[in-house]
Amino acid sequence: MMFAVAMTFIDQTIVSIAAPDIVSELGLSASGMQWVINAYLLSLAAFFALGGRLADLWGPRRVVVLGTLVFVLSSVLCGCVPSGDYALTWLIVFRALQGLGAALLFPAALAVVVAVFPVGRRGRALALFFGLTGALTAVGPLLGGWLTAWTWRAIFWVNAPVAVAALILTALAGIPDRRREESLDVKGALLIVAGMGLSVLGFQQSAAWGWDNAATWVCIAGGLAILYAFCRYEPRTRHPLVNLAVFRDRAFTVDALVLFFAMLAFVPLFFFASVYAQVSLSASPNQAALYLLYFFAGFAIASQWGGRILDKRGARPAMRIGCALGAVGFALWAGKLTDLSMHDQWPYAALAGAGIGFVLAPASTDAVNRSINSSYGEVTGITQTVRNYAASVGLAVFGTLLTHSMTDRVEETLSTRGVPPDARDVTEAITGNADTRTPTGDGPTQTAMRDAMPAIRLDFAEANQWVFYGMAVALAVGYFCALRHPGGRAQDRNARPDRAAGAPPPAPDPARPVTGPHDAGS
Repeated sequence: MMFAVAMTFIDQTIVSIAAPDIVSELGLSASGMQWVINAYLLSLAAFFALGGRLADLWGPRRVVVLGTLVFVLSSVLCGCVPSGDYALTWLIVFRALQGLGAALLFPAALAVVVAVFPVGRRGRALALFFGLTGALTAVGPLLGGWLTAWTWRAIFWVNAPVAVAALILTALAGIPDRRREESLDVKGALLIVAGMGLSVLGFQQSAAWGWDNAATWVCIAGGLAILYAFCRYEPRTRHPLVNLAVFRDRAFTVDALVLFFAMLAFVPLFFFASVYAQVSLSASPNQAALYLLYFFAGFAIASQWGGRILDKRGARPAMRIGCALGAVGFALWAGKLTDLSMHDQWPYAALAGAGIGFVLAPASTDAVNRSINSSYGEVTGITQTVRNYAASVGLAVFGTLLTHSMTDRVEETLSTRGVPPDARDVTEAITGNADTRTPTGDGPTQTAMRDAMPAIRLDFAEANQWVFYGMAVALAVGYFCALRHPGGRAQDRNARPDRAAGAPPPAPDPARPVTGPHDAGS
C-alpha cells in the first residue's frame, strides 16, 4: 500500500520544482501555474470523502486498482500537453483527474493498513507509513530536479512504471475485498465537491479579482454556504457520505482542527520554497530539491518519534510539541530568507519539518482510533478531506499574499529606476524565470529589470517572509487547538475479534444511538 500511494505523495512536490520551466516553455502566468498545482490539491480535497466511501461499498482492492489507473492515465496525458492557447486548460483538467485518482487510491490504501494493526501497534505502524511516504514526498524534488534537466514532461511520465509495479504488488498482496451493501450518497458528493470548489476558487482568484471585488466574496461565501447545506443534509440521510456524528467526540474534532492548521503550511511550502530557491537564491532545480531536503530531514525523524509518543501517551503531547516546534521553526526560517544564503537556513527548515512530522501521523491515527462505529475508509476519508482542503486554501491564501506583497515591492523597485511598470506582469515574469535567467530584450522595461534583478530577488525574499510568517501563525493556532484535546489513548472502537485483517467493519446499526463525546474514549 505504501508503494501504491507513492505516486500521490511524489506528485505533491515534483511539479513545484518544474514550475518555472513549465511556465517558460508553455507561456503560462505564475497565477495560472498555481492553478495547475492547486487543481490537484482541490480535487484531492473534494473527492477524498467519496473515495473513502467507495472503498467501503466496492471493496478496498478494487478502489486501489481503479485509483491507480485513473492517476497514471491522467499523469501520462499531463506530460503530453500541447503548446498553445489550450495548454493551461489541458494541464488543469488532467491535474484535477490526477487528484481524483489519488482521492480514490489513498483512503482505500490507508484503510487496509489501519485495519491490519491493532490499536496498540497502530501508532508505530502509521508513523512508518506516513514517515516513508513523507520520505517519498522528499524524493519528489530530487527526482523532479533530475528529470527537469532532461524535460519537465518526464515528471508526469515517471508515474507510469511506478503504477505498473504498484498494480503487480497489489495483486500479490492478497487483499481481502469485503463490501458493504449500502447506497452511495450522490447528492452529498455533489454538495461537497461544489462547496469546496467554489470556496477555494474565491480564495485563489482574490489575487486577480481583489478582495474588494464582489465576485471574490460571492465564491467564498457561496462555497461555505453549500458546505453548510451539506452538513445539514448528511445527518438526515440513511447512508451518508460522511458520518458527521464522529465530530461529537471532542478529541476527534481537535485532531481534525490541528490537521487543518498544519496542512495550511505543509503542502503549500513545497511550491513557495522551491520557487523562492530558484528566484531569490538563483538555484537550479536540483539545488532547490536539496534545499527542501533540510525540511524533510526533520520531518522524517520527528514522524517516527511522534508515533512512539502516540502509542505510549496518546496524541496530545505529540501535537503540542509539533505545533510549538513548527511555529518557532517557520518564524525563524522566515527571518533568514532575506540573508539569501541556503546554508544559513537549514537548521530552521529542519525545525519546521520536525514540527510538522510530530503532528501529522499522531493526529491522523488518533482521529481514526476515535471513530464512532464508522469504517476506516469513511473516517480516513474525513481526515484526508480536511487535510487536502486546508492545503488548497493555504496555497490560495498564501499565493494571494505573495502576489500582493511582491507586486508592491517590484513596483517600488522599478519606479525608482524611472520605469512605470505593469507590476503584475513584472511579478509573473520574475516568478517564471528560474536559475539565473533574466528577461531579454532592449526595451526600457527589460533593461531596467536586468539592472534591477539583484534588488528584485531580495524583494521576492521579503515577500516570501510574509508567507512563512503566515505558516508560523497557522501552527501557533494549531497549538492552541491541541490544548483542548482531552488526552489519553483512544480505544479501538472498530475492533472485532472475528474480523479478517484488512476487512472493513460492519455497517453501524441504525437503531443504535450514537455515543457522545465521553463514551467515545479519551
